Amino acid sequence: MKVFLIGFMGCGKTTLGKKLASKNGFTFIDLDKAIEQVAGKTIPQYFAEHGEAAFRELERDVLQSTDFPHNSVIATGGGAPCYFDNIDWMNTQGVTVYIAVPPAALASRLEKAEEVRPVLKDYKGEALIQFIAGKLDEREAFYRKAQITASGLGLNAEKLWTILSDYRK
Repeated sequence: MKVFLIGFMGCGKTTLGKKLASKNGFTFIDLDKAIEQVAGKTIPQYFAEHGEAAFRELERDVLQSTDFPHNSVIATGGGAPCYFDNIDWMNTQGVTVYIAVPPAALASRLEKAEEVRPVLKDYKGEALIQFIAGKLDEREAFYRKAQITASGLGLNAEKLWTILSDYRK
């Protein structure tokens, strides 16, 4: 089974993905790290040099040309499902899981994160919540195309595995 985790930055795709993969003997793949390997630079560097349109094309190319192992968990970037036919492609390749987290909870997680996300550097408090809410409004239609929607509040690898197992029955 290939599991594609989607959702806004800070929803737990990487953290949950690593734990889910480890617990079940799956391979974990962070799509952003795969993109950085192909690009030979960090995503912020690629964005600065080539712009978002070029990044989204690279993201699609890496996503759709990677031969993901059969038993794998893939954490995608927050915007990946929202461009080209990426969400439809992921739905044909495996099981997609939208990890849904409310804007205020996302803001709290992102403000506490060790790494400051470049796109969020100018936002704090209520302004950050409003920025996230606006982005979620733009992306929600794509996220909702996932085969499974799971609340990211209190979600852990065991609960996610149960949700996936129930879905496959």
